[in-house]
Amino acid sequence: MHTDKYRKETQSIRNQTPRSDQREHATPIYMTSSFVFDSAEHARALFANEQEGNVYSRYSNPSCDEFVQKIVALEGCEDGISTSSGMAGVFVSMAGILEQGDHILVSRSLFGSTHQILTGIFPKWGISHTYVDIDRPQDWEAAITSKTRMIFVETPSNPGLDIIDLEWLGELARKHQLILNVDNCFATPVLQNPADYGADLLVHSATKYIDGQGRAIGGVIAGKSRYIDELRFFARHSGPAMSPFNAWVFSKSLETLQVRMEKHCQNAAELTERLQNVAGITNVKYPFHPDHPQYDLARKQMRAGGGIVTITLEHGFEQASRFIDSLKMISISANLGDTRTIATHPASTTHSKLTEEERLKVGITPGLVRISVGLEHPDDIEQDIRQAVKQSQS
Repeated sequence: MHTDKYRKETQSIRNQTPRSDQREHATPIYMTSSFVFDSAEHARALFANEQEGNVYSRYSNPSCDEFVQKIVALEGCEDGISTSSGMAGVFVSMAGILEQGDHILVSRSLFGSTHQILTGIFPKWGISHTYVDIDRPQDWEAAITSKTRMIFVETPSNPGLDIIDLEWLGELARKHQLILNVDNCFATPVLQNPADYGADLLVHSATKYIDGQGRAIGGVIAGKSRYIDELRFFARHSGPAMSPFNAWVFSKSLETLQVRMEKHCQNAAELTERLQNVAGITNVKYPFHPDHPQYDLARKQMRAGGGIVTITLEHGFEQASRFIDSLKMISISANLGDTRTIATHPASTTHSKLTEEERLKVGITPGLVRISVGLEHPDDIEQDIRQAVKQSQS
């Protein structure tokens, strides 16, 4: 059921696979590895791409297609594909297009595993990269070479919450005929649509806010059809296919993404205000707080500030460790975007493979703690953080 005439929020609820003869209201799970053909000629035509249809769930599956079409509608893109994880999505979005000798321009503020792809895997394939700082726009154009083919960024970044000017970046990419690839995981399609500013590809870890309850792993890429066609070929034959069950979970979760993000943002904004001037915390960072270095830019290109807050503890790693160990309600996990509030120490976990110098360049200090603000009552979240900060100082 396609509902292009409706608004995006309605499409994320009403877009679903055609209703079967059983007249189900909720869409079923197409938990099958393969599909049957009407005849030998039908099979031949499907494999020759002369007819549209499903042949094998590594190639396509109705549950995965439903999920992808919802994301495409929410992001305002032309097409998309699902992947087995968010990092599979990041990898496919680059490896499915880049070739030996190509160069990619990358924002320095980046998730740890993406950094590992760029520094540990791509060099084996002859693909090079250059890191650039978001606060030095003059360096970006100077770093573009005749071999540069793609720009890859996160905004807001993980975990530093740095914001990149998507309008400016879209113009830069068009000027030099580069593919603009944006990791939109932290903002979700509810808060930000990079395609509106000229992004050619968007990547999401569906594991995070799209699922929203820490149940399933998956990724999704949306973008312009000419690039998605290349990525689909690469993914079909390299194999990072999403499970139909996970796709069904994500598709159902998208029905509540709008209301969940509203509450995540509300709780995060309120928590940011409440943690100002707490003894033992030297900095609280949130995109929609006036103290954020790119506050005006965040307000320009995002509809709300998101569900992530970072705090910096006064006495570095030792205090951060005591803080984490003192939490009573808040979960200690590397995940984010959950209904349950989660605390993560990036320097010793998600970004531990970076050198200390690399971490400091993107603001990941030993005392930095990432708080993925959940949907609990804000009083309970604040109370747990306050008592843990107090305990960490003793």
